[in-house]
Amino acid sequence: MKQRSFPEHVAVIWKGRENEYTSTIPLLKVIDLSSNNLSGEIPKVITNLSALNSLNLSWNKLTGKIPENIQSLQQLEILDLPGNHLSGSIPPTMSSMTFLNRLNFSYNNLSGPIPTTNQFQTFNDPSIYEGNQHLCGPPLTTNCSSGPGDTKDKNEEVEEGEEDEDVSEKFWLYVGMAVGFIVGFWAVCGTL
Repeated sequence: MKQRSFPEHVAVIWKGRENEYTSTIPLLKVIDLSSNNLSGEIPKVITNLSALNSLNLSWNKLTGKIPENIQSLQQLEILDLPGNHLSGSIPPTMSSMTFLNRLNFSYNNLSGPIPTTNQFQTFNDPSIYEGNQHLCGPPLTTNCSSGPGDTKDKNEEVEEGEEDEDVSEKFWLYVGMAVGFIVGFWAVCGTL
């Protein structure tokens, strides 16, 4: 395996103490680049930072999609991406990020269904998704119209309507038969 070298250095001030990182950049635990007018897409190489615990890119001008392989950040606990111009869907693979306990996707241009498995079952505060007009599914009140579950719901409603019509038709059939029987019976008995 070829070892990468990182000639850059990063100075991080954390809790009043300045730390300088050079070759240990992949071991970085926290990235907070919020409110910096950053633009462009989220770099895909950020998903190589396997030890990352917190990623805050909020209130920038980021565009494009959330990286598809973001699930590589298995240690990530906090993901803050509000106030950008991100588009596309929330990658369903994010539900495998089992340490994730806080996220915020608000005020972007995200669309499609919100994942509903694993960790996403705990993210039931609609405010973390607000400002994304085309997101749908729980915890939002907007239902996803193109999903197979909705087609099933519509089919169930149609079947219920058909059942109501069938019951009504059967009722009137039986009423007609009863009236016909009574009239016919009395007509035959009356002539005898």
